[in-house]
Amino acid sequence: MLRRMTDKLLAHPGNRDHGSPSPTSTHNNIPSSSSLYKHNPNHPLAPTSGHPHAPEYPLHRGSISTERTSESGDRSYLARPSDEELPLPPQPRRVMGSYKLADFFFHRTLGTGSFGRVHLVRSKHNLRFYAVKVLNKEKVVRMRQVDHTNNEQRLLLAVQYPFIVNLWGTFQDFTNLYMVMDFVAGGELFTLLRRSNRFPDPVAKFYAAEVSLALNHLHKHDIVYRDLKPENILLSIDGHVKIADFGFAKFCPNTTWALCGTPDYLAPEIINQQRYNKSVDWYALGVLVFEMLTGLPPFHIPGEAAGSPMGLYQRIQRGIPAIRWPVASSQMPASTAPGYPFINAPARDLILRFLESDPSKRLGNLKKGSYDVFNHSWFVEVDWDRLERREVMAPYMPKVMGEGDASAFEQYPDEDVLQSYGSYGGDVKDSMKELFPDFEYTAH
Repeated sequence: MLRRMTDKLLAHPGNRDHGSPSPTSTHNNIPSSSSLYKHNPNHPLAPTSGHPHAPEYPLHRGSISTERTSESGDRSYLARPSDEELPLPPQPRRVMGSYKLADFFFHRTLGTGSFGRVHLVRSKHNLRFYAVKVLNKEKVVRMRQVDHTNNEQRLLLAVQYPFIVNLWGTFQDFTNLYMVMDFVAGGELFTLLRRSNRFPDPVAKFYAAEVSLALNHLHKHDIVYRDLKPENILLSIDGHVKIADFGFAKFCPNTTWALCGTPDYLAPEIINQQRYNKSVDWYALGVLVFEMLTGLPPFHIPGEAAGSPMGLYQRIQRGIPAIRWPVASSQMPASTAPGYPFINAPARDLILRFLESDPSKRLGNLKKGSYDVFNHSWFVEVDWDRLERREVMAPYMPKVMGEGDASAFEQYPDEDVLQSYGSYGGDVKDSMKELFPDFEYTAH
């Protein structure tokens, strides 16, 4: 069964995610202090760049799905619609603004993908910078992603939270769909982690705590995120996280079954094609904490063929005994947990409880839900109220010149794509207009 599942997942490689572009920043490493802690606001952080035992860090990891939900990532998928009906998302909490193409100055491309690209734009009215995701309607329809595109838009409107990217409005013309979102200038957490090799314990704790708050907020609205990884965590100009790319997110009051996510972050019940609930996000957080502390996911083997994840899936199914814990070395710092130089005892306990193979025993999925996570001993110093109000200073401040500085993102050729924006097709009727009822039609 595992081999059949892997064959399905590897059926059709997609293109690189244009919803979460890859930054190539040359910023400095993490500074030496943070105010995450209510007891010790100046806890020292040791920079880790140039560590003699730096791991072989993987390149950007694409996501996979047998239920392709958006253009995001290097996703493999079955060329068929899902057998599962999408439940109706929660009611929008944000009233969308009314936008049109003429409202913006287009500056540069932030990322590209199979359905279109993301642009940095500036409003002609309030002079704020935004990221506008442009999706080609013909491709969305051809790939049978109409329902999922509408679903992503509705989910983003249903959540407003400091650690989640905001969607401000949507519109369409004869050719394209447009989604106006926050521009998050600091780039991906992935880039910072790759440059630092690994994070000191207090830095990993800061980012894990903010992600925990974001997941709790989504789960309270019965939304399962399903694609947590450093590539999908962006850093604001003030260093706080913004979770982006809701292509795999889903309204899930009870359980779901679609196999999707990033291989290193898949919970065993997803790999086993069993029905699962929102606890898969807590499992993924355990993988994220391990990766931030060590530089590699727990079941990753450096040099293993990326195109054949059979071995990875088998190790995930084996569970805790298959975790690749760091090996002690005389050149590595000592730890309170013997044999685990990067991971102290509370962090190790948290990881083990997140990576529990039995969802009914997994931290975050017990009787008290997310409060068991917040009350875990690894988070004992965290002032959750101050953190949620963004009153805690981030351990790393992106070195950007201002709100419109896109230097944290790769350069992409803009070509002549802008010429197709704003088209109205002349006398030809737009047969796809009514497929996207929440995207205001702005063409003639």
